[in-house]
Amino acid sequence: MTWLRGLRARLVITFVLVGGLSAVGAAGLTYYKAQDNLLAGVQNRLLKDFKNRVLLLSRDVALPAGDAELALLAEDLEVGDREVYVVRDGAIPSDARITAELRARVLRRPELAWQRVARDGVPYLVGGSRVMLLAGGTPSGITVYLVESLAQAASDEAAVLRAAQAAALPSVLLAVLAGLLAARGVLRPVADLDLAARRLGEGRLETRLPVRGGDELARLAGRFNETAAALERSVGELREMETRSRRFVADVSHELRTPLAAATAVTDVLEAGADRLDADAGTAARLVTAEIARLTKLVDDLMEISRFDAGAAVLNLNDVDVGAAVAACLRSRGWSSGVTTDLPPDIRVPLDPRRLDVIVANLVGNALRHGAPPVTVRVRATGQAVAIEVADQGPGLPADVLPHVFERFYKADAARARSEGSGLGLAIARENALLHGGDLTVAPGPGAVFTLTLPGNRPS
Repeated sequence: MTWLRGLRARLVITFVLVGGLSAVGAAGLTYYKAQDNLLAGVQNRLLKDFKNRVLLLSRDVALPAGDAELALLAEDLEVGDREVYVVRDGAIPSDARITAELRARVLRRPELAWQRVARDGVPYLVGGSRVMLLAGGTPSGITVYLVESLAQAASDEAAVLRAAQAAALPSVLLAVLAGLLAARGVLRPVADLDLAARRLGEGRLETRLPVRGGDELARLAGRFNETAAALERSVGELREMETRSRRFVADVSHELRTPLAAATAVTDVLEAGADRLDADAGTAARLVTAEIARLTKLVDDLMEISRFDAGAAVLNLNDVDVGAAVAACLRSRGWSSGVTTDLPPDIRVPLDPRRLDVIVANLVGNALRHGAPPVTVRVRATGQAVAIEVADQGPGLPADVLPHVFERFYKADAARARSEGSGLGLAIARENALLHGGDLTVAPGPGAVFTLTLPGNRPS
């Protein structure tokens, strides 16, 4: 029941509990007061009437009174459904509703004593008093008892209870409605904040919240807007810095191409004559040639990556036999004999042959340099895509290296910092894969397993 964990449900439940408890408490208090007032009113009226009638009618009784006089007095005191018993002091009336406790209280004091009893579910008011002589307030030797039904008062009391219960239900329903309205009002800014945070997380940094009022939620919306504005400024500055940095790299790379071309021509001449030089000069000539070649490769890679950054990379698509293209890449570099291949014929997809050559050459070259034989290249069709897998049997890549292998200038082994690689090869390979609408991934083997996935149809 995850819905109970939501703020809306908790607010509604809180309102229902508060409203329900308030309604039940009010209904209970109303019932208690009504019951007390209703019974007290009926009881006081009955007892007062009985007391007055006893005082009035007992004056005409001759003392000592015989049984006939007592029966006549009882008959005169009976009104409506009231039952009256007139006995001599100490005598026990025949009605079981007149309890021994009440009789004892009547004999102990001259005032009217009473109690409420119930028989067969019917409530009764039972009272009793000794008749006192007017002269001196001495006992006359006569005791009178009344028994009167409180059934009508009990019925009125039950009606009050039903009315209180009926009034409690609308109160609970009103509490539910109030809870829903309050939850809606409270949660609307929270929902707006959630939506705005989601949009901000999606990169829509211009997202802002309307600020209404001056309560806590309004202040929270204001803080969100301030944070979003600061984030937008920071990201804008970072993007501007990145743009300037990329432009600088592209400009430097472009400016280096001309002097590097001249330097390459010179080093080619030096390398051609290195064998005719003395040992030290020949070694220096070969070293300079290798470093110029490495620098030229680095500049070419920087130029290539800058085209991706600028969105200027263009696909020149042709209908290509993937297996034949991979075989041509290996053959042109003299790798055919050192690589095991599985290249089914007639797997054709629209792609840029030059960019495919760059990807395959980079993956196979890395496997040959840093892995261990045998290096295997497989091409297979998988549904609507074509996969090219390059695997070696070397030590593989550590788990902490795998997430970073496609980052620019990243090298898993710091000891290889001066190898012939530029540190951009895998980054360029993955950019080429993405440009085709595909992807380039790596997984542990044994060894390292790189998989290039290309869509079977032309990317949009």
